[in-house]
Amino acid sequence: MILSMDEIINAVCLHQAERKGVRPTDVTVELSWEEDTGFTAEVWVNDRSQYLIEANLIEAILRYLYSEYNIRAYRDQVRLELEDEIIAVVQQ
Repeated sequence: MILSMDEIINAVCLHQAERKGVRPTDVTVELSWEEDTGFTAEVWVNDRSQYLIEANLIEAILRYLYSEYNIRAYRDQVRLELEDEIIAVVQQ
């Protein structure tokens, strides 16, 4: 299974909204990849920004897979890749 960049952003929005007690529409996410830091995201909630590392992104993806697709995956089954966009490859 492959999750698109939009689905990864949705996963992070839902996860952060739940953690911060806000609506998912109140969360803004910008994904990025850099050679030094790997996959990261800058997240804005209530005009405050926070940086997430790859482990945080995978945690959000795992919760998204379970809540949206009823798939219980483990951390080692998810890997982020950079193609035309950032995608998540989920091995089942």
